Amino acid sequence: MKFVDIKNDVAFRKIFGNKKKSICLISFLNAVLELEGSHRVVKVTILDPYLLPRIAGEKASIIDIRATDQKGRQFVIEMQVADKKGFDKRVQYYTSRDYSMQINRGEDYPLLKATYFIGILNFDFGKGKNYHSTHLIVEQETGENILSDIKFSFIQLTKFKKKENQLQTPIDKWTYFIKNAKDLKVIPDNVDDEGLKIAYIEAEKHNWEKEELIAYDNMSIKEQDERGERERAKEIGVEEGRDAKEIEAVLGFYENDVPVPIIAKSLKISEERVLEIIERHKA
Repeated sequence: MKFVDIKNDVAFRKIFGNKKKSICLISFLNAVLELEGSHRVVKVTILDPYLLPRIAGEKASIIDIRATDQKGRQFVIEMQVADKKGFDKRVQYYTSRDYSMQINRGEDYPLLKATYFIGILNFDFGKGKNYHSTHLIVEQETGENILSDIKFSFIQLTKFKKKENQLQTPIDKWTYFIKNAKDLKVIPDNVDDEGLKIAYIEAEKHNWEKEELIAYDNMSIKEQDERGERERAKEIGVEEGRDAKEIEAVLGFYENDVPVPIIAKSLKISEERVLEIIERHKA
């Protein structure tokens, strides 16, 4: 068996955005949101269509979900694999937007449904040691959660260190799947949830159509290019910082009448480089 990387946007949407295999999404939501008893999700509606990127670089959208529990209560969920840039502001914007747009002007506020955001993060978010964190709106003095309609839940893959034999809870097993599937050869023996079993099967490359594999590879190329661009930007920043210090040092020596050979020897650069800096920056 060879599984795809679940963090790839195309793979993520194939597993969790597949309307015909909603058992995977339902299992995952109950695990992440820690829903029990009559609060467990029994039905989901995925609002945005499942569209594969047609070319390398095209981005698939967030999965937009309407979920229903056993008592018939509904809530809104947005779920995505998230990057770090502007993340805290972005998720607050997404969630408050979804909450407010449920009703039109003049409609009753009681019609608003609870709204949750689920983020799968490949970076640390907050100082807590637990890989699964939940953020609520609470009263500062008492910690009471009266404003309970908005909730944020994050899986921080960087903090997840458990091995296969250490997996105990449903969220442990789902997180292990998301983080490690691409490196596995078989479905772990401790997978006892039907939704997670189907997720593994859906993640097996042999079961993918050619069009899906092309879209998956396109997204992988895009992600690799973006990582390369970020690394190069860091390198350029380091180089520019180093150059600025070198220029400052050369001009400092020069202004104090230190001979070029001594400047070069002191800074461990060539005399040609010293003269180049002096010519370019002297008044």
